[in-house]
Amino acid sequence: MPCTVKKTFEIARDTGNHLLVQLKANQAKLFDAVCVIADNADAVETAFARNIGRSRQEDRTVEVFPVGDALAAAEWQPFVKTIIRVTRHTLLRSAATGSWDQRGEVAYYLSSATDLTPTAWGDAIRGHWGIENRNHYVRDVSCDEDKCRIRDNPGIMARARSFALNILRKNRVTNVAKALWDGALSLDHILAYKEI
Repeated sequence: MPCTVKKTFEIARDTGNHLLVQLKANQAKLFDAVCVIADNADAVETAFARNIGRSRQEDRTVEVFPVGDALAAAEWQPFVKTIIRVTRHTLLRSAATGSWDQRGEVAYYLSSATDLTPTAWGDAIRGHWGIENRNHYVRDVSCDEDKCRIRDNPGIMARARSFALNILRKNRVTNVAKALWDGALSLDHILAYKEI
């Protein structure tokens, strides 16, 4: 069975578009090959960014590696032109103890594009996490989508959730969980929305 991500790369290429995807360890051969390339080559460009919040500090280093002929023996060679390695070091302050805990992560991304700066790559990657936080996280936490046991036509409920979230967003609701709770307690609350 062909890999879905590879098929997505093919569709992007055939329609004149580019793709940026995070590489996970479940693509073992490709993941190992990308790690070897990134570990043995010098990055052509690097960018560093630091975000400081009230109880969090995150340092991100974005390194860009052109693939060239490094994947020539692999079936991915026609699709992957750039490898992006993002190294994150995060300090999180515990409100209970006041101490700072550290965590680190290295993530690899693949793209068919070649002409972005490390800062632009970093912005694109962080933009994806904005979508993840605004949509997928809300659907999972507030709507318990991952716990849904519907097996026949689950897409109907997914569309109903999307419909409800779109109404809430159109009415500039910032606390989705509270709005869903209030709506469950009173139909009048739902009908009071102006943008339905």
